Amino acid sequence: MGFLNWVRVQWDRAAALAAIVIGLVALLLGWIGVSGQSYVAKQLPYIVSGALFGIFMVGVAAVLWISADLRDEWRELRGIRVLLRDELAATAGPLSVGGADLTSEIAAVGGTHERERFGDL
Repeated sequence: MGFLNWVRVQWDRAAALAAIVIGLVALLLGWIGVSGQSYVAKQLPYIVSGALFGIFMVGVAAVLWISADLRDEWRELRGIRVLLRDELAATAGPLSVGGADLTSEIAAVGGTHERERFGDL
């Protein structure tokens, strides 16, 4: 898998890595600016611009990475649900509870359109 293909598929993780790099660079530049000034009044612009922006970008990176992990979990759960539905349909035949036929409801939950949309997981 090439780098550009990975970026296309894992866009949220790529954006998280870019945000963490930008945030760390902003923090480093803010620290360098603060360390070169002896007066607090001259340090404040570096703190406001470098440190706050750097912390914000690190937070954005964390949210993007967690979002990517959650999407992976949802994809895995969807695959498990489709496999269970297919296994139930193949082995159990018609399913009824209390006289009501539930086969159509099971087919409707995570139907074949998901397989067309997401492929076999």
